[in-house]
Amino acid sequence: MPLPLVWLGAGVAAFYAGSQLLREQQKSKGHIKHFPGECQRSVAPVNGAVVCCGIYELFQHSGIWMDGEIIELKGNGLVRSITPERFIDDRSGNRIYVACDADMRALVTPNCADRAVSRIFEYQEYDLIDNNCHRFTLQCVLGHDCEATRFGDLNAELNNTFNTPIHWQPIDLD
Repeated sequence: MPLPLVWLGAGVAAFYAGSQLLREQQKSKGHIKHFPGECQRSVAPVNGAVVCCGIYELFQHSGIWMDGEIIELKGNGLVRSITPERFIDDRSGNRIYVACDADMRALVTPNCADRAVSRIFEYQEYDLIDNNCHRFTLQCVLGHDCEATRFGDLNAELNNTFNTPIHWQPIDLD
């Protein structure tokens, strides 16, 4: 009976080590300067900004900030606008982070907010690998489809689009 628990523990440890390696690769490639939680300087989000929160310290969930709410692709395929509190509800983190440049300005492309708003109440086939929140977020940012499976894919594309390392800064919800 203990052997399956040992294998499970080894699998979790291997996954964690792999995720740490991927984080270091993103930093060494210059895609990202600060991961969520690495810097404590709060910033105010602006409409069209890319935001994220942690999911059980292993994954990130992303969306687009708009008028004090966040437009996200939910796991059931619904694009919806929700409060920041609901965005982090039932997830491990209690903070929301916004993608910024080195001067702590939120990164926003023209029409990103409009594209996100136009998709509210849309349903699409959700798939954890092929059609997830990061892909939806990039579609809003770029104005076209772009493959994105991992948070690292989102960071690499944001880095390419804005030509700056990404600084994930916390949002002050108070």
